[in-house]
Amino acid sequence: MRGLRGGAAAAWAAALFVMAGCTEGATGTGSPEAPAGGGAALAAAQALPVKGRAPKTGYDRDRFGSPWADTDSNDCGTRDDILKRDLIGVEFSDGSCKVSSGTLDPDPYTGEDVTFTRGRSQVDIDHVVALSDAWQKGAQQWDPGKRIAFANDPLNLVAVDAGTNRSKGDGDTATWLPPNRAYRCTYVAAQVAVKKKYGLWVTSAEKLAMTGVLSDCRGQRLPTGGNPIQAPPRFHAD
Repeated sequence: MRGLRGGAAAAWAAALFVMAGCTEGATGTGSPEAPAGGGAALAAAQALPVKGRAPKTGYDRDRFGSPWADTDSNDCGTRDDILKRDLIGVEFSDGSCKVSSGTLDPDPYTGEDVTFTRGRSQVDIDHVVALSDAWQKGAQQWDPGKRIAFANDPLNLVAVDAGTNRSKGDGDTATWLPPNRAYRCTYVAAQVAVKKKYGLWVTSAEKLAMTGVLSDCRGQRLPTGGNPIQAPPRFHAD
């Protein structure tokens, strides 16, 4: 991507393919051909089902389980897993799990460097597809195990500047895009990948926005991988 330096943004995008065992030339779709322009990500966006947004009635963060559950059973919470993946210069407060400090170099949403210090952090872990957005587009019909998996799936998580993340809220592609234009192809491709993986629908405005962005992203691959779409049965959600 033009304008991106090596560091957190590039590492996150690369990690999505490493988790899936993809090679440099892979499209992530399993198809030998992809359309011109946006590549496999555009093709996947065009195939997403379209429906209206369901009511937010009944949504609560607790419906997606306890925050940052260790669903991959590596003895580290999901938040620390993502911090380790996305920060550089990481230091730990206990062994190699609890991240005490590091730097986003750069933050993918703004293109600026952001320092992480536990307890006074300027870094959030963003759900690329927000939990509330997912709830209104299919997740309210899921069993708790799928919602817990969704909330902790590395495919749907990225460390970002806290202030910018909070301005996003639960926005979808039609209502919010990262200020860093050089990152938008990667960002929208990730949203498409998550919605495809979990069977979420999009609104007509959202699909139009996704295809509009990806049409200008020549050869954009579709990220794959992450965790299974069901959390281990020991995890529970309200």
